Parts: sequence; C-alpha cells; structure tokens
Amino acid sequence: MTRTAHRPRIVVVGAGLAGTATAIRMLRFARRPVEVVLLERRTDYRSAGVAYHRSGNPWDYVFNIQAGRMSVFREDVLDFVHWANRDADRGDWPAHWADHEFTEPGPAPRRIFQDYLEQRLAEAARQAAPGVLLTETDGEAFDLVPTPAGADLSVRLGDGTEHVLPAAQVVLATGLEERELPFAGEVLDHPRFVRHPYSADGVRRLEALPPEADVVIVGTVLSAYDSAGLLLRRGHTGSITLVSRSGTMFRSYPGGHEHGVLRLPCPRTLLEPYRGRQEFLERVRAEWTTACEAVARDHPGTAPDVVAERVAKAWEPHLPEALARIPSAELRCLLDEYGTAIAALRVGAVPYTLDVIERAVRSGPVRLLVGAVRTVVPIGSGRLEVTVAGADEKLTVPADLVVANFGRETDYRRVTGPLWRNLLRRGLVTPHERTGRGLEVDHRGVLLTPSGEPGGPLTAVGPLREGDEIVRNGRTGAFAFNLAAIKNHSIAVAAHVIEQVELAGPADDPAPGVPVPARELAGSGASDGTFEEASDPLFEEAVNLEVRRMATPARARRERIDARLDALVGPLTTPDDPGPRRLRAAVTRAAVRRLTDVSMTPRQLRRHLGITDNADSDEDTED
Repeated sequence: MTRTAHRPRIVVVGAGLAGTATAIRMLRFARRPVEVVLLERRTDYRSAGVAYHRSGNPWDYVFNIQAGRMSVFREDVLDFVHWANRDADRGDWPAHWADHEFTEPGPAPRRIFQDYLEQRLAEAARQAAPGVLLTETDGEAFDLVPTPAGADLSVRLGDGTEHVLPAAQVVLATGLEERELPFAGEVLDHPRFVRHPYSADGVRRLEALPPEADVVIVGTVLSAYDSAGLLLRRGHTGSITLVSRSGTMFRSYPGGHEHGVLRLPCPRTLLEPYRGRQEFLERVRAEWTTACEAVARDHPGTAPDVVAERVAKAWEPHLPEALARIPSAELRCLLDEYGTAIAALRVGAVPYTLDVIERAVRSGPVRLLVGAVRTVVPIGSGRLEVTVAGADEKLTVPADLVVANFGRETDYRRVTGPLWRNLLRRGLVTPHERTGRGLEVDHRGVLLTPSGEPGGPLTAVGPLREGDEIVRNGRTGAFAFNLAAIKNHSIAVAAHVIEQVELAGPADDPAPGVPVPARELAGSGASDGTFEEASDPLFEEAVNLEVRRMATPARARRERIDARLDALVGPLTTPDDPGPRRLRAAVTRAAVRRLTDVSMTPRQLRRHLGITDNADSDEDTED
C-alpha cells in the first residue's frame, strides 16, 4: 500500500463498530485529499466486531435496545430503521424476519447490523470529496513509534509478513479486551465449556445441545440472556442456571417506549464530602428514592419500568462532581461491586429478549443463583461441576454445558495483546488512574502519557475511554462505551483528526508504505481543542451551516454548504488570525459540541439544530 504525494494517511486500528463509525465520519468531514485506512485483524469482524458479526449472532439474537436507537448517526434517528425497511437485501433472511416491518420501538436481529455498517461505509466512500480515499486492509497492528511526521505503525499481515505503515494520525478502535478466567483454568479447552458464546463454534455447540441437558451460564447481564433465549426458543427443557454475583436481572422496556431526557434537581447530598462507603450509599439511596418519587409525581406519563432510566440519565451531568469526592481506591471498589446494578438501572432490554427468560423463570427451567463462581472442573461422564460461593454457603452445580459470558478486561495493565504491551512499554498510553478502566484521554479523545501530555498523534474511540466517560461525563454502566457513546466519539475524534491533518497543510512526498493488496473505494473525480465562540452573528451562522454539513451524507449538498461557509469565513478573518483554516477549525469545534450534546435526546437534538431531510431545502442551497 503506497501513499500518493499530498495525501496524508489516517490509520484506524480496528474496523468493528467504533472504527467503522469513525471512518464514515472522516470520509464525510474531509475536504482535502486524505487516505483513511481501516485495519482489521479478523475479516469476519469487519464492520461488526464481536457484537454483530454474522457467524456469532444467529437470527434469534436481537439488539438489547429498540431498533430506533440503532442508527449509527446520532443526528439521523431512524436511519437504521429506514435502511432495514427500504434498502436491506432480505434475500437470505428467514421468513419471520423477511416479512417483518421494523418499527422504532421494536426488535431487530443483530446480525443485519453488519450489512448496515458495510453499506453506510461504502456510501460514505462514494460520496467523499475528490481525493479522499478509503482503504480496507486485513492485518494486526503490534507496535507504534512516533515520528516527526506522525507515527510508524508496525503491522503483521495475514500472510505473516511484517511491514511499517507510516501515518499522519492513528485512531485506536480495538474494542473489548478478553479477561482471563481464573476459575476456568482446567476447562478452557474442554468440549463442554463455551468461552466465546459469540463465535461460530459457540453458537454451534449451543444449537447442538440436547434439549434435556443441564446448562450453567455465568452472568446475568444481557449477553447471558442471548444464550438462554437461544436455547429456550429451540424448545430446551433442561435446567438453565444463571449465576450472578449481584443477582441483578434487567427490566423489559414497555411497548412503544421512546428514549427521553428529564430535567431533575441536582442530588445535592451527593456533592458532600465522602465519609465512607456505607454513609455514601445511604445518601445515594435517599436521593434515588426522592428522585424516583418526583418523576412519578411530576411526570405521570412516564412508565414505571423506565423511571430508573430517566433518573439515571438526569443524574449524569452531576455525577462527575460527585465522583470527584470519592478516593480512587474506593471509586474502583464501588464500580466493581455495583457496576452491573448501575447498568440495569441505566438500560433495559426489548421484550423479545426478556419475555422468554421471564416466562422460563416463572415456570421453572431457568433459575437465578446469586454468588461468585469459584471453580469449574471436569467430573465423571464428561460433565462439568461449577462451584459457587454464595452469601452463606458454597454450592456445586453439575452441568452438561457451561457458558462463560465475555468477562471483559477493563484494566489495560493486564491486557496481553502485543500492541498494548508495546504502547505501555513506550509510555505512549496510560491506564486510567481513577477508575482502573480504560486509558487516560483528554476531552478530544487524544491518548495521554503518564505525564498527562499527548504521546503522539493517537486518539481513541469506544471501550478504551470507559474510565474517562465515567469521571468526565457521568456515563455509567454499559453507557460508558456502548453505541450511544461511540456515536459521540466518532464525531469528535473524526473532526479532530481531520482538523489536524488539514491544518498541517499538504504532506511531503512520503516514503513507500506497505505494499499489500487492499480493497479501495474513492470519491469519484479527481490545536488543542479549546476556543472561545465569537459573538459575531456571522460566526453563529457559520456554526449552523457546519452542523448541517457534518450531518449531510450527499457530497453535492455538502459542497453547496461548504461554498456558503467559505463565503462567511472571509469577513470573519482578523489580522490576529489571517488563516481561514484555523477559523474553520473553530467553527467545526463549535459544531461538534452541538452535535454531541447529550442533554437532549437525538430526536430533540435534530429539531434543535434544524437538521432537515429535504435535500432541496433553501437552508442548504446557495443564495
């Protein structure tokens, strides 16, 4: 893969959801020639990752949340639903989905999300500005060295050869990391133990299980419901034991549920000095009760099942100040102990997922066992035995199959991948100190060294930013790294990276890059992030136009908006800052802040920003 003169290269490491979403944004945002390389070590994970790839997600696995919340574009709420109903190729879909009319509050199978992301990525490449190129390459990044021109990324290709890929900017979108399971050391390779339920092999073993078999599923988070639901829909009659340390079970969303944001008073007592865990938890419970009562009283239209979600969302702006009062060691313990419970308060699941589980709990095949798994060992007749330590005793449960859900690693000091080992060894990244989750980043997503300075042209999207999302934005539970957070990451990181490349000006002729075959899609045809918004109404108009430009998929329409922006930038240029590029960067940063505003729902945001679906709107055409 060679890089042409005057076309800087951006490498996105990881082409799952986060990497693909960020690449789509960069292809839309770039005005000048640039090459966006999407590097993925697993071909089947491209535009999908572990959560959506086809081979690990049978048709029974649906999104946890409603289909109407699955658009990859925060400002285009129903994009996924419209795609599924109008554009998706249903040729190989099973009958019950092939005839399905998707709705905003309804379910949708996860495996079709890969088709959706692939098509939106291809569309973004076709609609990119002239000279903006997308290159998709299979390989694994294993080291990175900063250079005066950016960074040299060491890549191991599928054929085992190693190459150095020069890049002006690198975006790390490596997704979830796998945690070691100390309780399963004796059975990791046992045929009755499923370590990767979202794999073709894991699904195959679940589907081949005799209906009378006894199953133990470690965990009761939403991924555990997928395995249990798959078995139950196939007529499973044997016992299914869900083992959970917290005993948390998720709620089902009511029919017709829409995401909403309420304005609730700040929980003031949480801002008092930290005086110990028990006293703090008592304050949380008291404030929580008061807030839930206020929602029921002042917002009577709110369904009881979503009151907790509304309160948790309303508290997010206040949590950073509250968490800042908790010592780091205590904060880590609280997150470890209550992480699952917090997630269950913040998000539920569609009835399609939970109804079959709840019926089975009531009728008997499914039971919840509260405790921590201590060991999983082989016993006679090829079965396994699971030892669970409960509050008062240890219990042993024999099983024909044991399914271990994810067990993701959040502490990057323990992540074993070569890229992370080398980045830590070189001091280019730092594990998140306050939470022990993810890595230290600044408000733009730039990765920081132990000294708190950027270690190179490195930014991050997705789970890598979990700790920062918690302490900076109050995003707790899975909302620290799920699709909602990734949508905002993709906007902010793509805008920052494109800004850095475009402010740097034309690149010098580079040395040859990696000579590998690649799939290429091209558009046809040949700072520090802080700023003060200008009070000039022309600046405000420019920001409004930039919001619409960034939200527009069609190149022709973006170009019309861009021409109006260029006309506005000239009069705003001052003797102190004669460079139009830097003023345009300030406009873009202001637009990013508006597009990523989480104080309102995406639907409210779209109305607030005046984004229209009409390509011929007078707002977006030349005067």
